[in-house]
Amino acid sequence: MATNQRYDIFIIGGGINGCGIARDAAGRGFKVGLAEMNDLASATSSASTKLIHGGLRYLEYYEFRLVHEALSERELLWEMAPHIIHPLRFILPHQKGMRPAWMLRLGLFLYDHIGGRKRLAATDVLDLRQDAASEPLKTGFSKAFEYSDCLVDDARLVVLNAVDAAAKGADIFPRTRVIATKREQEVWRIELQNQAGEVETVYARLVVNAAGPWVDAVLGNAFSLPGVHNVRLVQGSHIVVPRKYEHDRAYIFQNPDERIIFAIPFERDFTLIGTTDQDYMGDPADVRITDPEIDYLCEGASLYFKEPIRREDIVWTFSGVRPLFDDGASKAQEATRDYVLKSDGGAGKAPVINLFGGKITTYRRLAEAVMKQIETHLEKRGAPWTTSAPLPGGNFSLDGFLPIAARLTHQYPFLNNNAAERLIALYGTSAFDWLGDSRSKEDLGRMFGAGLSEREVNYLVENEWAKSADDILWRRSKRGLRMTTEQIAELEKFMAKQPGCTAALPEDIPVLPKYGRA
Repeated sequence: MATNQRYDIFIIGGGINGCGIARDAAGRGFKVGLAEMNDLASATSSASTKLIHGGLRYLEYYEFRLVHEALSERELLWEMAPHIIHPLRFILPHQKGMRPAWMLRLGLFLYDHIGGRKRLAATDVLDLRQDAASEPLKTGFSKAFEYSDCLVDDARLVVLNAVDAAAKGADIFPRTRVIATKREQEVWRIELQNQAGEVETVYARLVVNAAGPWVDAVLGNAFSLPGVHNVRLVQGSHIVVPRKYEHDRAYIFQNPDERIIFAIPFERDFTLIGTTDQDYMGDPADVRITDPEIDYLCEGASLYFKEPIRREDIVWTFSGVRPLFDDGASKAQEATRDYVLKSDGGAGKAPVINLFGGKITTYRRLAEAVMKQIETHLEKRGAPWTTSAPLPGGNFSLDGFLPIAARLTHQYPFLNNNAAERLIALYGTSAFDWLGDSRSKEDLGRMFGAGLSEREVNYLVENEWAKSADDILWRRSKRGLRMTTEQIAELEKFMAKQPGCTAALPEDIPVLPKYGRA
């Protein structure tokens, strides 16, 4: 970071929206800076249900524009990042006494037809008396609907957008807080503070406030606008348990309170269950799953699974705070998931664009909408370009995942199929770059457990801003699910010796040796 550096655009917030905007803007030729007070994707953007989806239940609230936009993005994002985004079939058992079959059929008809679906399979009706999907379910379910959405590695989606933004000239500053901003006529003076407490000053023609759950706090503190209230904070929590069934489809379950929860295949050997929806009043940095949320998810899934979900089954939990635009809805689950942009400035007054709400599926469209506003304040440079540009490592066809993995094992025969598929699922073709001239497992250096090598760790530190064991184990990868407490401690010691890194591991990350496997 250089004092007095001047930018066209400076972005506050390193979640999916901030990094998506940085990528789009840098690719159009703007000089871009981005500051994130913690690690990239360290809050809401790594605590999602890991889905690229239209939001089937939003149809009940007449959010047709949002659903249409989200559905139209599914296949486009899949093409951009076939390594971290994969099609997934969802099974919706028909539960008597809840939403009637005609309503589900109508909703899924709209879901199939308003988003320009081309490659994803259409909705089907299943006879659960004959389909393998019934095997883990309680008896009594005879009919289900099956439809398509996509699974995404949410944190890696964020990081890859940041990597591409940096490759196009953006400056990315994780663990850097914006502590003050001041308009100096047509330019913003921005004070940045890193984790060492050092303060630097940069300048920008325009600021984008994409701080997620902290968007109002940034307005109050850095912009000296106390008392603003634009977002409704809604907590969503998830639990992860050992794999509940053998097939590769997901379930969507209706609950008696009219909410839904998902049960999704996760990291090969696990099932992800979520999410909750409840208003949150505290500091988003302090969000933790609550006992009532654990009970809600266990009980909700146990209404359907023949083997109940028990607290002692849980191997990991995570919680996030969704910053929904406060539209006055009476219930958290009814609040809009759409995004709202508000700008201030122009005519001799340096502009700021504040971003409220949004969802991971529509981040690219949101970035394009922000760019339209930026161009009204600054000038137009390059044309929109992200529609057909792959993210780093995603330069292969939609059916090319297994062939790319096979090519990896051919070039690096010391990798088995599972290891190769894991690396392609994280890095895509970039895996070839950091494996480089490796000829044996020994060339990868120290092995920390669960296939995580010193060479991979170094790549993440040098190329993806990883600074702690937490960054590597729970965002850049999910190796923490498979590593023991002792293995994680060794990685922490290693990280502590790396320049600019830290050994810190947040206390809320449960690491249970019971499920750790080297």
